[in-house]
Amino acid sequence: MTLATAPASPTTTRLSWFKRTEMWLDERGKAAWIALMVLSFIFFWPIGLLVLGYMIMNNKFAGGGCSRRMRHASHAMSSTGNAAFDAYKADTLRRLEEEQENFEAFLKRLRDAKDKAEFDQFMDERARPSKSDDDA
Repeated sequence: MTLATAPASPTTTRLSWFKRTEMWLDERGKAAWIALMVLSFIFFWPIGLLVLGYMIMNNKFAGGGCSRRMRHASHAMSSTGNAAFDAYKADTLRRLEEEQENFEAFLKRLRDAKDKAEFDQFMDERARPSKSDDDA
């Protein structure tokens, strides 16, 4: 049942212009909402604040980005129904996680070695002037 075929009730006629505007903007995506907000700020800033607040409260900024990546990540962990492929996928993911841990440990060792070399260089430079002071 669409809005055009729905019987007119007091609540739908009262909110219809607002709902129609919201649906029209939703069909055009985030860019339309952002354009409305910017134009509202340009012409009368309090309306721009209202539009911005409405967009935040109704999560109009979501529509991609992180939420899409999270859905993709959860889909990657779901079962395909093929036991052989699922076992292969689990083994591959375990191996990749192990390689990532090994690489992070390698980077930590590199950072520690660099820090130690810099500290040793600092201590050598610090010790040099005191030796020359002793000679004088």
